[in-house]
Amino acid sequence: MHRTRTAAATALAVALALIPLTGMSGPPDRTSAPAPGSARDSPGAADSLSPTPQSVHDRHDRVTITPTVTVVTGPKTDRPALDLVEDSLKDAGAEKVVRAERAPAGRQLTVFVDGPGAARALTELGAGETGELPAQGYALALGEGRIALSGKDATGTYYAAQSLRQLLPHRDRPGARVQGTAVRDWPATPLRGVIEGFYGTPWSHQARLDQLDFYGEHKMNIYVYSPKDDAYLREKWRDPYPADRLAEIKELVDRARSRHVEFTYALSPGLSVCYSSDADLAALTEKFSTLWDIGVRTFAVPLDDISYTDWNCAEDKDAFGTGGGAAGTAQAHLLNRVNKDFIARHPGAEPLQMVPTEYYDVKPSPYKKALATKLDKDVLVEWTGVGVIAPTMTVDQARQAREVFGHPILTWDNYPVNDYVTNRLLLGPFSGREKGLPAQLAGITANPMIQPAASKIALHTVADYAWNDRAYDARASWGEAIEELAGGDARTARALRAFADAHYSSSLNPRQSPELAHAIAEFDEDGDARRLDGALRTLQDAPGVLRDRLPDRGFVADSEPWLDATRAWGTAARTALRLIEATRAGDDDTAWQLRQRIPALVKTATSFVYVDLNGKKIPVLVADGVLDTFVEDAVAAHDTSLGLTGRPTASTDLAVHQDNAASRMTDGDERTYFWSAAAPRSGSSVGLDLHAERPLGTVGLAMGKSGSPDDYLRHGVLEYSSDRKNWTKLAAFDGKAEVTAEPPAGATARYVRARATEAQDNWLVVREFTVAGEKRGTVTGNPPAAENSALRSAADGVAESVYRAARSARPGEALEFRPAEPKTARSVVVLRPEGAAGDARVEVRTAAGVRTLGTLSGAYTALPAGDDEIGAVRLVWPGGSAAPQVNEVILR
Repeated sequence: MHRTRTAAATALAVALALIPLTGMSGPPDRTSAPAPGSARDSPGAADSLSPTPQSVHDRHDRVTITPTVTVVTGPKTDRPALDLVEDSLKDAGAEKVVRAERAPAGRQLTVFVDGPGAARALTELGAGETGELPAQGYALALGEGRIALSGKDATGTYYAAQSLRQLLPHRDRPGARVQGTAVRDWPATPLRGVIEGFYGTPWSHQARLDQLDFYGEHKMNIYVYSPKDDAYLREKWRDPYPADRLAEIKELVDRARSRHVEFTYALSPGLSVCYSSDADLAALTEKFSTLWDIGVRTFAVPLDDISYTDWNCAEDKDAFGTGGGAAGTAQAHLLNRVNKDFIARHPGAEPLQMVPTEYYDVKPSPYKKALATKLDKDVLVEWTGVGVIAPTMTVDQARQAREVFGHPILTWDNYPVNDYVTNRLLLGPFSGREKGLPAQLAGITANPMIQPAASKIALHTVADYAWNDRAYDARASWGEAIEELAGGDARTARALRAFADAHYSSSLNPRQSPELAHAIAEFDEDGDARRLDGALRTLQDAPGVLRDRLPDRGFVADSEPWLDATRAWGTAARTALRLIEATRAGDDDTAWQLRQRIPALVKTATSFVYVDLNGKKIPVLVADGVLDTFVEDAVAAHDTSLGLTGRPTASTDLAVHQDNAASRMTDGDERTYFWSAAAPRSGSSVGLDLHAERPLGTVGLAMGKSGSPDDYLRHGVLEYSSDRKNWTKLAAFDGKAEVTAEPPAGATARYVRARATEAQDNWLVVREFTVAGEKRGTVTGNPPAAENSALRSAADGVAESVYRAARSARPGEALEFRPAEPKTARSVVVLRPEGAAGDARVEVRTAAGVRTLGTLSGAYTALPAGDDEIGAVRLVWPGGSAAPQVNEVILR
C-alpha cells in the first residue's frame, strides 16, 4: 500500500511551478492566498503564538474552559491533530473531553476540528474559510463560547492544533478564560526544518525523537537524516543496516509522521561510488528500498565533501572524461537513474534531493553547467549560500543559485552547526537572512550543533524565520525561544538568557555577548559598579539555576563544560570588578590581594573541556573577547596605577580557531599560538596594546608553526600608533614567517599591529608578537633564584612573575634593583605573594648615600621615599628567614 502524496509535497510542487528558473523578479504569485496583515494587530493572547502567524487578531470576547468539552470533527480529521487538541484541552483544565457529531445544547465549550461545523464557525468568528489558503495553511478562532480550527490539508489542521496548544493556558481545574482570537496562517516556504549533517558525535536515538517532537511543535516539516559519522551513510553505504539500527530508524520515521515531519534519508556514496556502475546503482536503490519498506518516502544523495577530480573507478574516466564538467555529468547520470529506477517507480515518493560538490557559491562553472543541463529538473539541489557558512543570504543570491544550478534550491544553512568550532556553543538567533528569501526557495533546512538540546534556541528562531520571514525579528524570536525553553519560569529565563548571551557570537552574529558587553560599556561610562555586578552575578549564578530548574535536562547535559566555565568566568569577572573598584578608591592593599587571585581564577575558568568523538579534550570558550577582555583590562588598569606596563594585550579582527586565542601571542611561550579560523582579508590585523605610550624597541612577529608552516601573512605591514586612528608604517614584509623591525630612534607608541595588505587563502598562526621597550634595569644579589624563576622577575614590569629564592636567606644577603638610570620617586612599593615570609629591611641608594626606608610588611608594602633620585633599592634579608619571594619592586 502506497502513501498518498503529503501536504509538503503538494506545497513544494505548487511552489516550484510558481517560481521560474530564470528571470525572476519577485516572490511567487500567491494571489489565491489572502494578503498577510500585521503579524500581531493587538496585544493579547496572540503574543504567545510562535512562529508568528501571517494574520492574527484579538477579539473582544473570551472563551471559558468548561469542565466538559465537546469536540466535533470532520469525516477525515487528522488523528495527530485531534489527539493534540484533546490533550491541550485537558492541560487547560478540562476534566472531560468527549467527541460528538454535533454541538450539544447548553453552555459547555464546543471545539470544531475540520468539517462543516468548523467552516461555519471560522467564518462567523472572523478567521475565514480555508479553501483559499496555500498548502499547510490553517484558520483558527476562539470566541462566542466555541473554538474552531481547520487546515487546508491534514498538516494545516495539525498546525492549527499546535497554535491552539500555545493559546490555551495550563491549569489543573476548569474555569480558565482565554482571550478570543482569530488566526489565518500559512508558511512562507514549503519545506522548513533541520538536516543532521554535522561531523562529530551523532545524536542519540532519544535525542532524535525529542527533536522530532520539537519540530512538530514549531511547524517544521522536514528532518534530513545525514550524520557524517553514521558509517552506513558514507563509508559502508552499500551495506545493509543491522536489524536493531533499522528498527531505530523506523521508530524515527513513525515519530516524524505523527508530527507531520518528512523523514528524509540521505545516503552519501561519493567516497567510493562508481557512477557508471550498474552494481553500484543497484546497491544504492536496494538500500533505498530497505528504507522505503519501513516508511521513508523522501530520499537524498549528498555528494558534498568529496573529490570530483579523482574518479573512484577507471570506467568513469572512460565514460565521462575528466574535469568538473565530467563530474557533473557523471553525478547527473547516477541521480537520473535513481530518479527513474526508484523514485518514479514508487508512487508517493517525494522529489529526490541532492547536495552538489560545489555547494557553496553561485559562480558559473563547468560542473554546475553539467548539473543544470543534464540533471532531471524535479531534483532539489541543496546549497549553503555564498560560503560554506554564509554570514548573509540574500534574495538576489538565491535567484543566482537557481539560475546557475538550473534547479529548485533547498538551502542547507550551516547554522547553528559547531563542528568546526567544537569549543563553542552557538546560542544566538538565526540572522543575516534577507526578508523575501524563503519565497525564492523550495525550503530551508538548518544544520544544528553537535549538542541537540542546546540547538533548540537557534532552531526556534530558524522556524520563526522560515514560516514568516516578513514578521521575523531575530532578537524578539531569540527572547521567545529562551522563554519557551525556560518553561515560563522568570528566574530560569533570566539565567538562560544570561547564559545564551555569553554564547551568542557566530559567523551570523559577529558581536559576542551583546547584553553583557553593553553592561560593561555602561559601567565604563558611568562607573555604576552595582549594576554591572548584578549582571555578572546573574551570569555567575546562571549555571546553578539552570541545573536546578531548567525543564529540558538534555540542554543541561549538552552544556555541562560550558556551564562550569561560565560560573568560573563569572567569579573571575566579579573579582576583576572589585579590583577596579579598589584601584579607583586607592585601596592598594585590597587591590593587590584581589589581583593575586585573578590568575588562578582565570586558570580555572579556562580549564573546562569538551571531549569530542575521538576523545580529544578541547577547552571551551565563554563570552570570549568580552569577559576575558574585561578581566585583562582590570589588570591593566591596576598595572597603570602601580606604574607598571605589564604584558601587552593582544587582539585581532579575525575569527579564532578552537581555543587558540589572541592572548597566546603574548604569553612568552612559542609552543602556544594564536590561530585564526579564517583566511586574512586585505586589512585583517593582529595587534598589541602596550597600555601606555612608551618608547619602542625591536618589534618581532613569529608566524607559522610545525604542521602549518604556511599559515602566515604573505603580504603585510607593521605599523604603530598613539591613538589607534593614525598609524605610522614601520616596515613592510612579503613571504616571511619571521619578521623583525627596528623603530626609528625616539619612536614611541601605545599600539602596534601587523596588517595584511592582500587577501590570502591560508589561515594565520602567530606564535609570538613582541615589542621591546625601555630598559628596566638589573636585579642582582642572593639567595639565588629557584628553578623556573629568575632574579630579574623581581623588577621586570610584570606583576605576575615572581622571583622565588632557591633557599632561605643567610645573614647579610640582599636583593638589589638598579634602574637603568637614577629615578626620582615619591615611594618604593614592594609586591609579594600572600603569606610571603622574610620581612626584609628596605634601603635606597641616593646621591646622599644609603638610607633605610623601613621594613617589608605583608604582601603590599609602600614606603615614602621623599622625592629623592634613587639609584638602587636593596632588600636586606634577615638571616634564617624562609626563602624570599618578590613579585615586583616599583619606584613611583
